Amino acid sequence: MNYFRTTLLLAALTGLFMTIGFFIGGQSGMVIAFLIALGMNAFSYWNSDKMVLSMHNAQEVDARTAPEYYDTVRQLAANAGLPMPKVYLIQAEQPNAFATGRNPENAAVAATTGLLDRLTRDEVAGVMAHELAHVKNRDTLTMTIAATFGGAISMLANFGMLFGGGNRNGEGRGGGIGIIGTLMMVFLAPLAAGIIQMAISRSREYVADEDGAAISRQPLSLASALRKIESAARQIPNEDAERHPATAHMFIINPLTGQGMDSLFYAPPNTENRIAELERIAREMGPTATAAPAGGGAGPWSTPQSEEKGPWG
Repeated sequence: MNYFRTTLLLAALTGLFMTIGFFIGGQSGMVIAFLIALGMNAFSYWNSDKMVLSMHNAQEVDARTAPEYYDTVRQLAANAGLPMPKVYLIQAEQPNAFATGRNPENAAVAATTGLLDRLTRDEVAGVMAHELAHVKNRDTLTMTIAATFGGAISMLANFGMLFGGGNRNGEGRGGGIGIIGTLMMVFLAPLAAGIIQMAISRSREYVADEDGAAISRQPLSLASALRKIESAARQIPNEDAERHPATAHMFIINPLTGQGMDSLFYAPPNTENRIAELERIAREMGPTATAAPAGGGAGPWSTPQSEEKGPWG
């Protein structure tokens, strides 16, 4: 089902790309845009995860450089029956996280330093379990490709605004149709790309919350983490996310502060609704809802809370 959804996504985004190409350069522009879209399809499948990680200046860490954070992911991946993903750290004060990769065998999870600084150990485990649920459900390919194409469509629309569009039949920059088409392209194309991204992510977040709760066995810790991240994200800007708003749907909570128009292009699921659903799951799980993710003790970290020496080692 996820592969079918990804195919539909690629077809829709390719169509958007071709439409913008038509407004910029008529039929020739549409053909060129189609060829570019084909190349992007292939590139996105193999390299979109690396591109997204690069956009956010994510640095890979391991058991030596970030032992507690890495061990959290390792234990949760084992709980989920997943191969160990690559683990990344993003130097950003805003608490947040996302997952990427074309399949579980080539997956990566990334958390900001703000997430590790501001959340408890169990809350971090809940967040990373949510991201691993995206990996397990193979959502990451669809979400990452949407981010790549969404950014490209916005850039192409901006190009059209600067250089006009149309063809040799008077539908160019100086013609009425060309002007209307360019205006529609500039304002509606990024919005349409955002709607596609929104349609992909909204329902999948609820599924990832539920599956993440099963992986960590701590739905209330994830609910608490969502509250903290939501509150902090409203106050603390994520500069890389603001520069690349097409990646916003990948994060567990919308990283955009709403200070710019780009916030209109991403409408995430209501956080309070997600929390209410997690609380329902916790009631159904009963006493097991407070169990440690793995290895016993107070959580997935290597030292007790009172003795911790830092959130990543």
